Amino acid sequence: MAKGLVIAGTHSGCGKTTVTLGILAALKKKGLRVQSFKAGPDFIDSGLHRLITGRHSRNLDLWMCGEDYVSDCFYRHSMDADISVVEGVMGLYDGEFSTARLSSVLNLPVILVVDAYGMAESAGAVVKGFVKYSDQIQVTSNELKNKKYSEDSSLVTCHLSLNWLGVIFNRVASEKHYKRLKDSVHNISVFGYLPRELDFEIPHRHLGLTVAEENPITVENIEKLADTVLKYIDVETIIQKTGDRAQKTDKGENSLSSVFCARSPEVKIAVACDRTFCFYYEDNLDLLKDAGAGIITFSLISDTKIPDNVDALYIGGGYPELYAKELSENASMLKSISDWANSWKPIYAECGGLMYLSRGIYDFEGNFHRMAQVFPFETVMKKDKVNLGYREIRLLTDSILGIQGDVLRGHEFHYSEITDRAQNTEHRTQTKKIYSMKDNKNYNLYNEGYRFKNTLASYVHVHFGSNLNIAKNFVNFLREA
Repeated sequence: MAKGLVIAGTHSGCGKTTVTLGILAALKKKGLRVQSFKAGPDFIDSGLHRLITGRHSRNLDLWMCGEDYVSDCFYRHSMDADISVVEGVMGLYDGEFSTARLSSVLNLPVILVVDAYGMAESAGAVVKGFVKYSDQIQVTSNELKNKKYSEDSSLVTCHLSLNWLGVIFNRVASEKHYKRLKDSVHNISVFGYLPRELDFEIPHRHLGLTVAEENPITVENIEKLADTVLKYIDVETIIQKTGDRAQKTDKGENSLSSVFCARSPEVKIAVACDRTFCFYYEDNLDLLKDAGAGIITFSLISDTKIPDNVDALYIGGGYPELYAKELSENASMLKSISDWANSWKPIYAECGGLMYLSRGIYDFEGNFHRMAQVFPFETVMKKDKVNLGYREIRLLTDSILGIQGDVLRGHEFHYSEITDRAQNTEHRTQTKKIYSMKDNKNYNLYNEGYRFKNTLASYVHVHFGSNLNIAKNFVNFLREA
Protein backbone atom coordinates (compact mmCIF):
# COMPACT_ATOMS: atom_id res chain seq x y z
CA MET A 1 0.00 0.00 0.00
CA ALA A 2 1.18 3.53 -0.76
CA LYS A 3 -0.34 6.71 0.72
CA GLY A 4 0.01 9.68 -1.59
CA LEU A 5 -1.40 12.88 -3.05
CA VAL A 6 -0.85 15.29 -5.94
CA ILE A 7 -0.38 19.04 -5.45
CA ALA A 8 -1.61 20.78 -8.59
CA GLY A 9 -2.10 24.39 -9.59
CA THR A 10 -4.52 26.49 -11.58
CA HIS A 11 -1.59 27.78 -13.68
CA SER A 12 2.19 28.14 -13.69
CA GLY A 13 3.26 30.65 -11.07
CA CYS A 14 0.31 30.10 -8.74
CA GLY A 15 2.59 28.94 -5.91
CA LYS A 16 2.43 25.15 -6.15
CA THR A 17 6.21 24.73 -5.72
CA THR A 18 6.18 26.85 -2.55
CA VAL A 19 3.13 24.98 -1.25
CA THR A 20 4.72 21.64 -2.12
CA LEU A 21 7.98 22.50 -0.36
CA GLY A 22 5.99 23.73 2.62
CA ILE A 23 3.87 20.58 2.83
CA LEU A 24 7.00 18.42 2.52
CA ALA A 25 8.71 20.40 5.30
CA ALA A 26 5.64 20.21 7.56
CA LEU A 27 5.24 16.45 7.04
CA LYS A 28 8.95 15.93 7.73
CA LYS A 29 8.71 18.05 10.89
CA LYS A 30 5.86 15.84 12.08
CA GLY A 31 8.28 12.92 11.93
CA LEU A 32 6.97 11.25 8.78
CA ARG A 33 9.08 9.54 6.12
CA VAL A 34 8.19 11.56 3.02
CA GLN A 35 8.82 10.58 -0.59
CA SER A 36 8.45 13.30 -3.22
CA PHE A 37 7.92 13.20 -6.97
CA LYS A 38 7.80 15.81 -9.73
CA ALA A 39 5.51 15.60 -12.74
CA GLY A 40 7.38 16.15 -15.99
CA PRO A 41 11.08 16.51 -16.79
CA ASP A 42 12.02 19.24 -14.27
CA PHE A 43 15.40 18.70 -12.52
CA ILE A 44 15.39 21.82 -10.36
CA ASP A 45 12.16 21.28 -8.41
CA SER A 46 13.04 17.65 -7.72
CA GLY A 47 16.41 18.79 -6.35
CA LEU A 48 14.70 21.25 -4.01
CA HIS A 49 12.41 18.46 -2.80
CA ARG A 50 15.51 16.49 -1.81
CA LEU A 51 16.76 19.39 0.32
CA ILE A 52 13.56 19.14 2.35
CA THR A 53 12.99 15.39 2.59
CA GLY A 54 16.52 14.02 2.52
CA ARG A 55 15.42 11.53 -0.16
CA HIS A 56 15.87 11.66 -3.94
CA SER A 57 12.78 12.99 -5.69
CA ARG A 58 11.68 11.12 -8.82
CA ASN A 59 10.40 12.51 -12.11
CA LEU A 60 7.14 11.01 -13.36
CA ASP A 61 6.70 11.70 -17.06
CA LEU A 62 4.01 9.87 -19.02
CA TRP A 63 5.21 10.98 -22.45
CA MET A 64 8.81 9.98 -21.95
CA CYS A 65 8.27 6.74 -20.03
CA GLY A 66 4.68 5.53 -20.40
CA GLU A 67 2.11 4.45 -17.83
CA ASP A 68 3.69 1.18 -16.69
CA TYR A 69 7.08 2.68 -15.90
CA VAL A 70 5.59 5.74 -14.15
CA SER A 71 3.28 3.60 -12.01
CA ASP A 72 6.07 1.21 -11.05
CA CYS A 73 8.40 4.11 -10.25
CA PHE A 74 5.82 5.68 -7.95
CA TYR A 75 5.07 2.50 -6.04
CA ARG A 76 8.68 1.32 -5.94
CA HIS A 77 9.83 4.47 -4.17
CA SER A 78 6.71 5.02 -2.07
CA MET A 79 6.59 1.66 -0.35
CA ASP A 80 8.96 2.53 2.50
CA ALA A 81 7.52 6.04 2.99
CA ASP A 82 4.69 7.10 5.29
CA ILE A 83 3.31 9.44 2.64
CA SER A 84 4.23 10.49 -0.90
CA VAL A 85 3.70 13.91 -2.47
CA VAL A 86 3.67 14.54 -6.23
CA GLU A 87 4.21 18.12 -7.39
CA GLY A 88 2.34 18.82 -10.61
CA VAL A 89 3.45 20.76 -13.66
CA MET A 90 1.88 23.92 -15.15
CA GLY A 91 -1.88 24.12 -14.63
CA LEU A 92 -3.78 20.96 -13.65
CA TYR A 93 -5.21 20.31 -17.13
CA ASP A 94 -2.44 21.84 -19.26
CA GLY A 95 -0.93 19.61 -21.92
CA GLU A 96 -1.86 16.25 -23.36
CA PHE A 97 0.11 14.52 -20.58
CA SER A 98 -1.17 16.78 -17.83
CA THR A 99 -0.99 16.63 -14.05
CA ALA A 100 -4.65 15.59 -14.13
CA ARG A 101 -3.82 12.66 -16.37
CA LEU A 102 -0.95 11.62 -14.10
CA SER A 103 -3.12 11.74 -11.00
CA SER A 104 -5.71 9.59 -12.77
CA VAL A 105 -3.08 7.02 -13.82
CA LEU A 106 -1.70 6.82 -10.27
CA ASN A 107 -5.16 6.96 -8.67
CA LEU A 108 -4.00 9.74 -6.32
CA PRO A 109 -6.18 12.51 -4.84
CA VAL A 110 -5.56 16.12 -5.86
CA ILE A 111 -5.03 19.26 -3.81
CA LEU A 112 -5.55 22.36 -5.96
CA VAL A 113 -3.42 25.45 -5.24
CA VAL A 114 -5.27 28.67 -6.08
CA ASP A 115 -3.55 32.05 -6.19
CA ALA A 116 -5.99 34.27 -4.29
CA TYR A 117 -4.30 37.56 -5.04
CA GLY A 118 -6.84 40.09 -6.30
CA MET A 119 -9.99 37.99 -5.78
CA ALA A 120 -12.38 36.83 -3.08
CA GLU A 121 -15.74 35.16 -3.80
CA SER A 122 -14.71 34.55 -7.41
CA ALA A 123 -12.41 31.87 -6.06
CA GLY A 124 -15.46 29.67 -5.59
CA ALA A 125 -16.20 29.85 -9.31
CA VAL A 126 -12.60 29.01 -10.16
CA VAL A 127 -12.58 25.95 -7.90
CA LYS A 128 -16.00 24.77 -9.11
CA GLY A 129 -14.84 25.11 -12.71
CA PHE A 130 -11.72 23.02 -12.08
CA VAL A 131 -13.70 20.31 -10.30
CA LYS A 132 -16.47 20.11 -12.92
CA TYR A 133 -14.10 20.29 -15.86
CA SER A 134 -12.66 16.84 -15.12
CA ASP A 135 -16.07 15.30 -15.82
CA GLN A 136 -16.00 16.59 -19.40
CA ILE A 137 -12.57 15.37 -20.45
CA GLN A 138 -11.80 12.36 -22.58
CA VAL A 139 -8.23 11.34 -23.28
CA THR A 140 -6.59 9.06 -25.82
CA SER A 141 -4.57 6.34 -24.24
CA ASN A 142 -2.34 4.75 -26.88
CA GLU A 143 0.71 6.50 -25.41
CA LEU A 144 -0.17 5.37 -21.90
CA LYS A 145 -0.42 1.78 -23.04
CA ASN A 146 3.21 1.89 -24.19
CA LYS A 147 2.48 1.72 -27.94
CA LYS A 148 4.58 4.84 -28.37
CA TYR A 149 7.14 3.17 -30.63
CA SER A 150 4.54 1.52 -32.84
CA GLU A 151 3.38 2.82 -36.18
CA ASP A 152 -0.15 1.80 -35.15
CA SER A 153 -2.07 5.05 -34.78
CA SER A 154 -5.21 3.50 -33.32
CA LEU A 155 -6.36 5.27 -30.15
CA VAL A 156 -8.38 4.13 -27.18
CA THR A 157 -10.64 6.80 -25.71
CA CYS A 158 -11.16 6.86 -21.96
CA HIS A 159 -12.58 9.26 -19.39
CA LEU A 160 -10.29 11.15 -17.04
CA SER A 161 -11.10 10.19 -13.46
CA LEU A 162 -10.00 12.58 -10.69
CA ASN A 163 -10.28 12.14 -6.95
CA TRP A 164 -10.42 15.54 -5.25
CA LEU A 165 -8.85 16.01 -1.82
CA GLY A 166 -9.21 19.75 -1.37
CA VAL A 167 -7.95 23.28 -1.94
CA ILE A 168 -5.13 25.44 -0.54
CA PHE A 169 -5.07 29.18 -1.22
CA ASN A 170 -1.87 31.12 -1.80
CA ARG A 171 -1.09 34.83 -1.26
CA VAL A 172 -3.96 35.47 1.13
CA ALA A 173 -4.03 38.99 2.59
CA SER A 174 -5.67 38.33 5.98
CA GLU A 175 -7.91 36.03 7.98
CA LYS A 176 -10.88 38.07 6.79
CA HIS A 177 -9.78 37.55 3.18
CA TYR A 178 -9.37 33.81 3.83
CA LYS A 179 -12.89 33.55 5.30
CA ARG A 180 -14.38 35.09 2.16
CA LEU A 181 -12.39 32.70 -0.01
CA LYS A 182 -13.29 29.66 2.04
CA ASP A 183 -16.99 30.52 2.24
CA SER A 184 -17.15 30.74 -1.55
CA VAL A 185 -16.05 27.10 -1.98
CA HIS A 186 -18.65 24.34 -1.68
CA ASN A 187 -18.56 20.53 -1.71
CA ILE A 188 -14.77 20.31 -1.43
CA SER A 189 -12.46 20.70 1.57
CA VAL A 190 -10.43 23.87 2.06
CA PHE A 191 -7.30 23.05 4.05
CA GLY A 192 -5.95 26.54 4.63
CA TYR A 193 -3.66 29.07 3.04
CA LEU A 194 -0.26 30.67 2.81
CA PRO A 195 -0.17 34.36 3.71
CA ARG A 196 0.71 37.00 1.15
CA GLU A 197 3.56 38.33 3.27
CA LEU A 198 5.24 34.92 3.46
CA ASP A 199 8.97 35.54 3.77
CA PHE A 200 10.16 32.67 1.59
CA GLU A 201 11.78 32.92 -1.81
CA ILE A 202 14.11 30.77 -3.89
CA PRO A 203 16.58 32.72 -6.06
CA HIS A 204 15.93 32.48 -9.82
CA ARG A 205 18.15 32.52 -12.90
CA HIS A 206 17.81 31.91 -16.64
CA LEU A 207 16.89 28.19 -16.45
CA GLY A 208 14.55 28.66 -13.49
CA LEU A 209 15.10 28.31 -9.77
CA THR A 210 18.55 28.03 -8.23
CA VAL A 211 19.63 24.38 -7.99
CA ALA A 212 19.72 22.41 -4.75
CA GLU A 213 23.51 21.90 -4.96
CA GLU A 214 23.92 25.64 -4.31
CA ASN A 215 21.93 25.34 -1.07
CA PRO A 216 19.45 28.12 -1.92
CA ILE A 217 17.24 27.34 1.09
CA THR A 218 18.77 27.53 4.55
CA VAL A 219 17.81 25.16 7.34
CA GLU A 220 16.33 28.15 9.16
CA ASN A 221 14.11 29.03 6.19
CA ILE A 222 12.95 25.43 5.87
CA GLU A 223 12.01 25.47 9.55
CA LYS A 224 10.19 28.77 9.15
CA LEU A 225 8.29 27.46 6.12
CA ALA A 226 7.29 24.29 7.98
CA ASP A 227 6.05 26.32 10.94
CA THR A 228 4.05 28.62 8.64
CA VAL A 229 2.38 25.68 6.92
CA LEU A 230 1.56 24.01 10.23
CA LYS A 231 0.07 27.28 11.46
CA TYR A 232 -2.10 28.12 8.46
CA ILE A 233 -2.80 24.74 6.80
CA ASP A 234 -4.56 21.75 8.36
CA VAL A 235 -1.83 19.21 7.62
CA GLU A 236 -3.25 16.62 10.01
CA THR A 237 -6.55 16.46 8.12
CA ILE A 238 -4.67 16.17 4.84
CA ILE A 239 -2.83 13.14 6.23
CA GLN A 240 -6.04 11.56 7.51
CA LYS A 241 -7.92 12.09 4.25
CA THR A 242 -5.09 10.76 2.10
CA GLY A 243 -6.00 7.09 1.99
CA ASP A 244 -3.76 4.20 0.96
CA ARG A 245 -3.63 3.41 -2.73
CA ALA A 246 -3.30 -0.27 -3.65
CA GLN A 247 -0.30 -1.15 -5.82
CA LYS A 248 -1.15 -2.12 -9.39
CA THR A 249 -0.20 -5.67 -10.25
CA ASP A 250 -0.40 -5.61 -14.05
CA LYS A 251 3.05 -5.26 -15.59
CA GLY A 252 3.80 -4.14 -19.12
CA GLU A 253 6.86 -4.19 -21.29
CA ASN A 254 8.21 -0.97 -19.81
CA SER A 255 7.69 -1.81 -16.14
CA LEU A 256 10.58 -1.45 -13.74
CA SER A 257 10.07 -4.50 -11.59
CA SER A 258 10.24 -7.20 -14.24
CA VAL A 259 13.32 -6.12 -16.17
CA PHE A 260 16.36 -5.91 -13.91
CA CYS A 261 17.58 -7.55 -10.75
CA ALA A 262 20.18 -5.82 -8.63
CA ARG A 263 23.61 -7.35 -9.19
CA SER A 264 27.21 -6.86 -8.18
CA PRO A 265 28.92 -4.07 -10.14
CA GLU A 266 30.68 -5.34 -13.25
CA VAL A 267 31.79 -1.94 -14.60
CA LYS A 268 32.37 1.42 -12.96
CA ILE A 269 30.99 4.76 -14.21
CA ALA A 270 32.32 8.11 -12.97
CA VAL A 271 29.51 10.69 -12.85
CA ALA A 272 30.38 14.40 -12.84
CA CYS A 273 28.36 15.77 -9.94
CA ASP A 274 28.75 19.18 -8.29
CA ARG A 275 27.09 22.60 -8.38
CA THR A 276 27.95 22.87 -12.10
CA PHE A 277 26.77 19.47 -13.37
CA CYS A 278 23.78 18.30 -11.35
CA PHE A 279 20.94 17.61 -13.80
CA TYR A 280 20.46 13.84 -13.69
CA TYR A 281 17.35 11.70 -13.58
CA GLU A 282 18.03 9.64 -10.48
CA ASP A 283 16.27 6.75 -12.23
CA ASN A 284 19.01 6.75 -14.88
CA LEU A 285 21.64 6.09 -12.24
CA ASP A 286 19.48 3.44 -10.58
CA LEU A 287 18.87 1.65 -13.86
CA LEU A 288 22.61 1.63 -14.58
CA LYS A 289 23.21 0.13 -11.13
CA ASP A 290 20.51 -2.50 -11.74
CA ALA A 291 22.19 -3.37 -15.04
CA GLY A 292 25.53 -4.00 -13.34
CA ALA A 293 27.28 -0.63 -13.03
CA GLY A 294 28.95 0.87 -10.01
CA ILE A 295 28.53 4.66 -9.72
CA ILE A 296 31.11 7.03 -8.26
CA THR A 297 31.04 10.82 -8.43
CA PHE A 298 33.71 13.40 -9.17
CA SER A 299 33.93 17.14 -9.81
CA LEU A 300 35.06 18.83 -13.00
CA ILE A 301 35.75 21.99 -11.00
CA SER A 302 37.63 20.82 -7.93
CA ASP A 303 39.21 17.50 -8.94
CA THR A 304 42.39 17.50 -11.00
CA LYS A 305 41.82 14.34 -13.03
CA ILE A 306 39.41 11.55 -13.85
CA PRO A 307 39.08 9.00 -11.01
CA ASP A 308 41.24 5.90 -11.31
CA ASN A 309 39.91 2.50 -12.36
CA VAL A 310 36.70 3.63 -14.06
CA ASP A 311 35.29 2.37 -17.36
CA ALA A 312 33.25 5.39 -18.52
CA LEU A 313 32.30 8.98 -17.76
CA TYR A 314 28.78 10.42 -17.54
CA ILE A 315 28.58 14.22 -17.66
CA GLY A 316 25.05 15.53 -17.17
CA GLY A 317 23.48 18.93 -17.57
CA GLY A 318 23.72 21.97 -15.35
CA TYR A 319 25.18 25.46 -15.45
CA PRO A 320 28.68 25.30 -16.98
CA GLU A 321 28.20 28.85 -18.30
CA LEU A 322 28.07 30.19 -14.72
CA TYR A 323 31.27 28.42 -13.73
CA ALA A 324 33.02 28.61 -17.09
CA LYS A 325 36.00 30.53 -15.70
CA GLU A 326 36.65 27.93 -12.97
CA LEU A 327 36.17 25.04 -15.40
CA SER A 328 38.51 26.65 -17.92
CA GLU A 329 41.18 27.27 -15.29
CA ASN A 330 41.19 23.60 -14.22
CA ALA A 331 43.67 22.74 -16.99
CA SER A 332 44.67 19.37 -15.58
CA MET A 333 41.07 18.11 -15.61
CA LEU A 334 40.50 19.42 -19.14
CA LYS A 335 43.60 17.55 -20.31
CA SER A 336 42.50 14.41 -18.47
CA ILE A 337 39.11 14.52 -20.23
CA SER A 338 40.64 15.25 -23.65
CA ASP A 339 43.17 12.44 -23.32
CA TRP A 340 40.42 10.04 -22.23
CA ALA A 341 38.21 10.86 -25.24
CA ASN A 342 41.09 10.70 -27.72
CA SER A 343 42.01 7.26 -26.36
CA TRP A 344 38.61 5.91 -27.43
CA LYS A 345 37.44 5.59 -23.83
CA PRO A 346 33.65 6.06 -23.42
CA ILE A 347 32.00 9.31 -22.42
CA TYR A 348 28.28 10.02 -22.41
CA ALA A 349 27.27 13.69 -21.97
CA GLU A 350 24.07 15.73 -22.00
CA CYS A 351 23.47 19.47 -22.51
CA GLY A 352 25.92 21.14 -20.11
CA GLY A 353 28.15 18.13 -20.60
CA LEU A 354 28.12 18.72 -24.36
CA MET A 355 29.12 22.35 -23.74
CA TYR A 356 32.02 21.23 -21.54
CA LEU A 357 33.25 18.84 -24.25
CA SER A 358 33.17 21.58 -26.92
CA ARG A 359 36.11 23.80 -27.85
CA GLY A 360 34.78 26.43 -25.48
CA ILE A 361 31.86 28.49 -24.17
CA TYR A 362 31.00 32.10 -25.00
CA ASP A 363 29.18 33.38 -21.90
CA PHE A 364 26.33 35.92 -21.84
CA GLU A 365 28.86 38.78 -21.98
CA GLY A 366 30.63 37.29 -25.00
CA ASN A 367 33.71 36.18 -23.07
CA PHE A 368 35.30 32.95 -24.36
CA HIS A 369 36.25 30.16 -21.97
CA ARG A 370 38.28 27.25 -23.29
CA MET A 371 36.84 23.79 -22.56
CA ALA A 372 37.91 20.17 -23.21
CA GLN A 373 38.01 20.51 -27.04
CA VAL A 374 36.72 17.00 -27.69
CA PHE A 375 34.26 18.32 -30.29
CA PRO A 376 35.22 20.71 -33.12
CA PHE A 377 32.64 23.38 -32.29
CA GLU A 378 31.97 26.04 -29.69
CA THR A 379 28.81 26.93 -27.78
CA VAL A 380 27.46 30.42 -27.24
CA MET A 381 24.92 31.60 -24.66
CA LYS A 382 21.79 33.41 -25.87
CA LYS A 383 19.49 35.76 -23.98
CA ASP A 384 16.33 33.90 -25.02
CA LYS A 385 15.45 30.20 -24.93
CA VAL A 386 16.90 28.43 -27.95
CA ASN A 387 15.29 25.02 -27.63
CA LEU A 388 12.64 23.66 -25.32
CA GLY A 389 10.55 20.54 -25.64
CA TYR A 390 10.24 16.78 -25.72
CA ARG A 391 12.40 14.83 -28.12
CA GLU A 392 12.11 11.34 -29.61
CA ILE A 393 15.43 9.95 -30.84
CA ARG A 394 16.06 7.16 -33.31
CA LEU A 395 19.64 5.91 -33.35
CA LEU A 396 21.17 5.99 -36.82
CA THR A 397 23.96 3.62 -35.79
CA ASP A 398 25.03 1.50 -32.83
CA SER A 399 26.22 3.46 -29.81
CA ILE A 400 26.66 3.32 -26.07
CA LEU A 401 22.89 3.85 -25.66
CA GLY A 402 21.67 1.17 -28.04
CA ILE A 403 21.70 -0.35 -31.47
CA GLN A 404 20.72 1.18 -34.79
CA GLY A 405 16.98 1.79 -34.93
CA ASP A 406 16.44 1.95 -31.16
CA VAL A 407 14.05 4.69 -30.04
CA LEU A 408 14.68 6.78 -26.92
CA ARG A 409 12.87 9.73 -25.41
CA GLY A 410 13.99 12.78 -23.52
CA HIS A 411 13.71 16.52 -23.06
CA GLU A 412 15.65 19.54 -24.28
CA PHE A 413 15.92 22.91 -22.48
CA HIS A 414 18.87 25.24 -22.99
CA TYR A 415 19.94 28.81 -23.66
CA SER A 416 23.02 27.99 -25.68
CA GLU A 417 23.59 27.00 -29.26
CA ILE A 418 26.42 25.45 -31.24
CA THR A 419 28.59 27.66 -33.38
CA ASP A 420 31.10 26.02 -35.71
CA ARG A 421 34.29 28.04 -36.03
CA ALA A 422 36.65 25.06 -36.02
CA GLN A 423 39.72 24.93 -38.22
CA ASN A 424 40.64 21.30 -37.46
CA THR A 425 39.36 19.54 -40.59
CA GLU A 426 40.43 16.06 -39.43
CA HIS A 427 38.63 16.48 -36.10
CA ARG A 428 35.55 17.76 -37.89
CA THR A 429 35.32 14.74 -40.20
CA GLN A 430 35.61 12.33 -37.26
CA THR A 431 32.54 13.84 -35.56
CA LYS A 432 29.23 12.35 -36.69
CA LYS A 433 25.59 13.05 -35.90
CA ILE A 434 23.88 9.78 -34.96
CA TYR A 435 20.40 10.91 -33.75
CA SER A 436 17.41 11.54 -35.98
CA MET A 437 14.87 13.46 -33.91
CA LYS A 438 11.17 14.24 -33.71
CA ASP A 439 9.21 16.30 -31.23
CA ASN A 440 6.25 15.02 -29.23
CA LYS A 441 3.90 15.97 -32.09
CA ASN A 442 5.82 13.63 -34.43
CA TYR A 443 7.36 16.48 -36.46
CA ASN A 444 10.80 15.74 -37.87
CA LEU A 445 13.58 17.90 -36.44
CA TYR A 446 17.30 18.28 -37.12
CA ASN A 447 19.78 15.44 -36.70
CA GLU A 448 21.77 15.62 -33.48
CA GLY A 449 23.74 13.38 -31.09
CA TYR A 450 27.43 14.12 -31.68
CA ARG A 451 29.83 11.18 -31.62
CA PHE A 452 33.61 11.43 -31.67
CA LYS A 453 35.32 8.04 -31.28
CA ASN A 454 33.55 6.60 -28.19
CA THR A 455 32.28 9.94 -26.90
CA LEU A 456 28.57 10.65 -27.40
CA ALA A 457 27.02 14.01 -26.46
CA SER A 458 23.71 15.74 -27.07
CA TYR A 459 21.57 18.61 -25.85
CA VAL A 460 18.82 16.06 -25.05
CA HIS A 461 18.42 14.76 -21.51
CA VAL A 462 17.44 11.14 -22.24
CA HIS A 463 15.32 9.36 -19.65
CA PHE A 464 16.55 5.79 -19.48
CA GLY A 465 13.06 4.75 -18.40
CA SER A 466 11.86 5.54 -21.93
CA ASN A 467 13.48 2.33 -23.14
CA LEU A 468 14.66 -0.14 -20.52
CA ASN A 469 17.30 -1.52 -22.88
CA ILE A 470 19.34 1.69 -22.60
CA ALA A 471 21.00 0.83 -19.29
CA LYS A 472 21.69 -2.75 -20.38
CA ASN A 473 23.20 -1.52 -23.67
CA PHE A 474 25.29 1.05 -21.79
CA VAL A 475 26.78 -1.56 -19.47
CA ASN A 476 27.28 -4.14 -22.25
CA PHE A 477 29.08 -1.50 -24.31
CA LEU A 478 31.51 -0.94 -21.42
CA ARG A 479 32.08 -4.66 -20.93
CA GLU A 480 33.02 -5.00 -24.59
CA ALA A 481 34.98 -1.75 -24.95
